[in-house]
Amino acid sequence: MNGRLYIKGEFKDAQFNRKFTVNNPYTLSAIGEQASASVSDCEEAVDAAYDAFCSYKKSNGYERAVLLRKLYALMVEHESELAAIMTEEQGKPYTEAIGEVRYAASYVQWYAEEAIRIKGDLLEPTHSSMRLKVLKEPIGPVGIITPWNFPLAMFVRKMAPALAAGCTVIVKPAEQTPFTAVKFFELLDRAGFDKGVCQLLTGDAALIGKVLMDDERIRKISFTGSTEVGKLLASQAGKTLKKLSLELGGHAPLIVFEDADLEKAVQGTLDSKFRNCGQVCIATNRVLVHESIVEAYTERLLVKVRELKVGNGQEAVDMGPIIDEAGFDKISRHVDDAVNRGATCLLGGKGFRQDVTEGGFLYPPTVLAGVTGEMLIANEETFGPVVPIITFKTEEEAVRIANDTPYGLSAYAFTEGLSRATRVSEALEYGMIGINTGRISTAQAPFGGVKMSGYGREGGTYGIEEYLQLKYIGIEI
Repeated sequence: MNGRLYIKGEFKDAQFNRKFTVNNPYTLSAIGEQASASVSDCEEAVDAAYDAFCSYKKSNGYERAVLLRKLYALMVEHESELAAIMTEEQGKPYTEAIGEVRYAASYVQWYAEEAIRIKGDLLEPTHSSMRLKVLKEPIGPVGIITPWNFPLAMFVRKMAPALAAGCTVIVKPAEQTPFTAVKFFELLDRAGFDKGVCQLLTGDAALIGKVLMDDERIRKISFTGSTEVGKLLASQAGKTLKKLSLELGGHAPLIVFEDADLEKAVQGTLDSKFRNCGQVCIATNRVLVHESIVEAYTERLLVKVRELKVGNGQEAVDMGPIIDEAGFDKISRHVDDAVNRGATCLLGGKGFRQDVTEGGFLYPPTVLAGVTGEMLIANEETFGPVVPIITFKTEEEAVRIANDTPYGLSAYAFTEGLSRATRVSEALEYGMIGINTGRISTAQAPFGGVKMSGYGREGGTYGIEEYLQLKYIGIEI
């Protein structure tokens, strides 16, 4: 498996034929080489995106919708190929990879329809000789930078609204998972977009990011990743006054009240915690359970968690490997710290390598009881398959604990009381709230956070607004 860059409608090797190796995270064996872009390659991509924007912005929404519908059809037709590549380079179970492809395709389908619904305003003038108009126009060429945990969906849900709005794009996927993006761009090449509308750059994130941030022709950056990098991009954006969308770290609480349906609560925990082995920005990171039902909840949870299988994503498993040793070490550090500070490990708790001393890193589904606020796992994003259970006495205490974090991406609560559901959802300081469900992300709804989890939204009618700017026109007749 070998991949190239995609610039100005053509696949090409990087300057000086620079490449980097991509490994399977389960075996750690090499699965191929991918082109590593130079500064010159990046500048060529920016030139292409800018030149194409000058014509693509003049296309109408119906024309762009036709292209997006073609792309959607190609994604549906080739979903098994995309999923197989994703599992090979990222490690997630094949069934989850299929789900990600369909999820990504749903954004293309949604924004094919939103492309024809962009509309401005006519304003009532104070003088009858004036006509006042407000137009919504594409903001310009867009840089898209995404991580490894969702190798397709992360950039597609940014790319689809950008293309629908009339923007051109440069996509920079993670170095660990470039091949899914390469396959996607092979499909995109067949969809009929003009040359230069879409580019793919792979390689050194700092090098590519610097070119995109420094060039004033790139008018927007949409980034998903760590809060630290997000802050850096925000400071750099000031030099060219770029618009930013930032989807950053999370520390999601899941609250189980005493009136909760425990079956729903347990299923919601499984859905929001163990997907992609917990390597999800909106994954539950703290489970807050009312003290009167903690034993009943924990017993039911343990029954379900014991059934989860860990292993090679290409086999019949529920969870694949941790992406790398650094991620594995962080999970281990969080669990060890919790146990050393008095938490009880009810299940799991010891990671391992798939082949004793070689191969990728696996971490079993883990449940910790007696977790308290001074432990690392109660304060930092774990990004792994660990459920830390914290008890509370009152609704007010639960909300206080849930909000006691600089992050504000997603939160979950389980209660059968409508009044409580309303109070809690309004009191939680998060951009997205799930009530009686652990699955909340969908193409129709705005995805994004508050506080240190970033700003900007992806999805729904709100998502396309991120790629549009207003123009006011006053005409005297």
